[in-house]
This record gives sequence, structure tokens and C-alpha cells, in this order.
Amino acid sequence: MFLLKMNKIILASGSPRRKQLLELAEIPFDVIVSATDETYPENLTSAEVAIHIAENKAHAVQSNFQSSNNGQAQTILAADTIVVLDNKIIGKPEDRHEAIQILSNLSGKKHQVITGVCILSAKKKKCFAEETEVEFHPLSISQIEYYVDHYKPYDKAGAYAIQEWIGAIGIKSIKGDFYNVMGLPVSRVVKELNF
Repeated sequence: MFLLKMNKIILASGSPRRKQLLELAEIPFDVIVSATDETYPENLTSAEVAIHIAENKAHAVQSNFQSSNNGQAQTILAADTIVVLDNKIIGKPEDRHEAIQILSNLSGKKHQVITGVCILSAKKKKCFAEETEVEFHPLSISQIEYYVDHYKPYDKAGAYAIQEWIGAIGIKSIKGDFYNVMGLPVSRVVKELNF
């Protein structure tokens, strides 16, 4: 029987999906979230944007944690997931109209889901991005409206969560890590935590 022995880490995210994935991988963790600026320089690639935001989250939690814990260090895991369609980053929808518009744009097309990850310890830093290609079947406006009205995906990049109804009925294909689309490439994170 394989058992992973791992020290407790800090998850620098309030995302219930990331918490669920770490629990699934049986990684012990505490959640500490610090407010961070999610803006980024204009010249970054999409992958660099996701890494930049994740790195900012990790550093914010590290400085707050150490100042409130007498300088004690603990490994911090931060992540940021973005959706990219036609080389344009698609953010979280602000309202029903925007959510419907985003899903209409994704309908019948391929897009990329990129999660930037930053693992930060007292001595080392490891940052990387994982990309998964997702293709939707053509979605009817009634399907899109049903999903938005029942699942209210306003806190989700790209206006959807793959593990919800829209993923079950709407996804045509996935190339890459399914869990990356949920918000964390957990198998790679497990490997990289041994850095």
C-alpha cells in the first residue's frame, strides 16, 4: 500500500476546488489567504500571467504568516487558473449577461486552461504553469442560460466549472490534466512538493 508522508503545507487559496484536490491527494494543509493584487504587466504570455499572480499570492501569505508566527517558515502552495480563448485571457464574469456571453464564445470551440503554480519554502521557490486544452460541443442558448441560472459561475474563470453539469453535458474533449481545469494540476504538484 502506497502512503505519501508529507509535512503540512499552507494552501494560499480559498478555492473549495483546490482544497478538495489536496484532500483527494491526502496532502495535509492549512488554508491561509492574503489579499493580493491580480494585475500583471502587459508583456507577459498567458502562462507567465498565471505564474505571476500565483507567485504574488505565495509571497503575500509568506510575509503575513512569518510575521505572525515568529518568523517560522512553512511550505506555501499558491495557484491561479486562467482561461484563454484565441490568445485572449477570459476572466470571471461580473454578471449573468457576461457569463452567458463568455459561454457563448466558448461554445463549439477549443480553449486553453492554464494554472500557474508557485511552491515557496524558506530556501527554495518553484514556479510552473500547466496547460490543458478543452473543447466544448456547440451549446444551445437554453443550455447556457440553464447552467448560468442554476450554477451561478460568477467566481470561475471562463464562467464554468468542469466538474459541474456543463462539463458533463458540454465537454467534447480534453487534452491534458483534468484536475488542472478544476484549478490545480495535483499530480504535478505532488511531484514538485518534493523539491
